Amino acid sequence: MKCEVVAVGTELLLGQIVDTNSSWIGEQLALVGIDSHYQTKVGDNLDRMVEVLRQAVDRSDAVIVCGGLGPTQDDITRNAIAEVMGVELVRDPAIVERIQAMFGGRGREMPDNNLLQADVPVGATVNPAMPGTAPGLMCPLTGDDDGKIIYAVPGVPWEMQQMVTAGILPDLQARAGITSVIRSRTLRTWGQSESGLAEQLDDEIQRLDETGSATIAFLASGWEGLKVRITAKAPTEAEVVAILDEQEQRVRDIIGDIVFGLDDDTMESVVLELLRARGKTLALAESLTGGLIASRLTAHPGFSDVFRGAVVPYHRDLKQSLLGAPDVPAVSEEMVKAMAEGVCAALDADVGIAVSGVAGPDPHEGLDPGALWIGIHLDGRSEAIHLTLPFDRERIRQFTCIMSLNLLRTRLLEA
Repeated sequence: MKCEVVAVGTELLLGQIVDTNSSWIGEQLALVGIDSHYQTKVGDNLDRMVEVLRQAVDRSDAVIVCGGLGPTQDDITRNAIAEVMGVELVRDPAIVERIQAMFGGRGREMPDNNLLQADVPVGATVNPAMPGTAPGLMCPLTGDDDGKIIYAVPGVPWEMQQMVTAGILPDLQARAGITSVIRSRTLRTWGQSESGLAEQLDDEIQRLDETGSATIAFLASGWEGLKVRITAKAPTEAEVVAILDEQEQRVRDIIGDIVFGLDDDTMESVVLELLRARGKTLALAESLTGGLIASRLTAHPGFSDVFRGAVVPYHRDLKQSLLGAPDVPAVSEEMVKAMAEGVCAALDADVGIAVSGVAGPDPHEGLDPGALWIGIHLDGRSEAIHLTLPFDRERIRQFTCIMSLNLLRTRLLEA
């Protein structure tokens, strides 16, 4: 079974919107064992859309079309699919009623244009999930293309994801005759390069190639670290979980404590749980990052019981007056140690993190962009690490954030 993805929208071609939908759909197809060899973008032009869809149907068993199901004049995905199917569009009264009810529930009057969203190609059915006003479509093809199907989903990511998960993936698996259970587990890592991880796991990957029990893939995620995804297939849920458990442990034994979490874990959520488990509170002194660490922490619910707050002393005189730092260079070991200890005292916290450095683009106090210190105060002891990051301003700030949290993670594990 091969499934192709077609993303519709002139804004995608102009770079006004990044096509994350195709990437997400491709990942979901792989996780359930459906091959996807092509992904295509096409603008809001009927002739070109029909051409792309016919080409996709010719070389794939199924096509997922994303976008162009709205109520405006350029939303013509329904028309293109109907032309490929060789049928007319008919208005579905049940969809009309549902859209009207959605507008009524929001206290709004429905514009007549929204009725276009109730037009369905003859022979098509509606996706069982309909979180918004745009219904997803499941359009089987007949004649020479017997057994093939086109699915249509909206471009709004959260609507699209519900429709793919609830309606399209189960239908594709049934059509493909897939009865086995395919599951993946992602190990989140920090502190190693992709090539380094690949070298460490080379023997294990070769072993898996021979046994066929599971696969290992890498996904570089910038300042979010590297992901190591383990995928396994088995007749039952219990069997596939057992394979994943065994393989996860084998990978951990090889690459060590650079694994900081699993699946949807983030460095922030992991640090939160470690702080809570140890009954400790955290305060931040952010010069270089300007509150970015605090912003990332507070984006997660439940941090209020362990996070005391942050001070952003961007000028050296504030580091001295607010945190009691000595008259030393702003970007130095002595400064960040004093800041980490001072913010603990100022905000009545058990643990302090301090960062100070040069984000760029210009040098500062004789130091080039990327030069920085990270300090941590924990259990009455202060320490600091020095780094030089060869990035632009935004990446320097983001990498400093994740490195600071990882330093705290490792120290909490040692405590």
